[in-house]
Amino acid sequence: MSESGGLYVHLLPAWMPAGAVRGGLAVVIDVLRATSVIATALRHGCEAVIPCQEIDEARAVAARLPEGACLLGGERGGLRIEGFDLGNSPSEYSEARCRGRTLVLTTTNGTRAVRACLEAREVFAAGFVNLAATAQRLRQLWRARPGEAIHLVCAGTDGEPSLEDTLLAGALALTLSHRGDSAIPLQNDAARLAAAAAPRAYAQLPSLLAEGLGGRNLKALGLEDDIQTAARVDSMPIVAVLRPGEPSAAFRVG
Repeated sequence: MSESGGLYVHLLPAWMPAGAVRGGLAVVIDVLRATSVIATALRHGCEAVIPCQEIDEARAVAARLPEGACLLGGERGGLRIEGFDLGNSPSEYSEARCRGRTLVLTTTNGTRAVRACLEAREVFAAGFVNLAATAQRLRQLWRARPGEAIHLVCAGTDGEPSLEDTLLAGALALTLSHRGDSAIPLQNDAARLAAAAAPRAYAQLPSLLAEGLGGRNLKALGLEDDIQTAARVDSMPIVAVLRPGEPSAAFRVG
């Protein structure tokens, strides 16, 4: 069963207690870059985004889709996987590429974090690009079921907590825990820590995201523009939701 009602932050999927998300809500956060890509692809017309943990799994899923209906996207080591249509840069996911297609996505950190959350009732994908829309939906769900547990699950970078994911978790925690009688209580110290760090994030968000390991990795690969794109707050105002109980679990606009 999920934990007591309220909001939890987990700085890494591996640090989340076994069964913590079961029956509750989970929000996967991989600002640089998977959840920013998911929001962008759906906003630009993808019908669904199917997250896969492994490369061979993604290829197999894509092979089962009708010809011309699929985009195969993702990265390893930050770079597009050989033979894939697209990498993991949000700017690649234009309306011309996405409209009417299904994206099959596999990434080093983000889609693995999704896999860790599949016991939840619903799984959301959040970035700074869809921060307000995600927060609004979580508040609506809390009002309907105030005893529910909400878990913000940070993907991290290469097995370490990441600056950018922690800051977004904090921005969500701060937003959701401050509104009178609809405030959602913060239930663990990781949530309190992230919320305390969040006010700093909005002053110089792109430069701040560039300071973390994920940002430094992107700069080393010549992908600095991805940092700027991921830092555009509310530029993709959609809710990306996956319902694990559905026959074909995928993120869709919800």
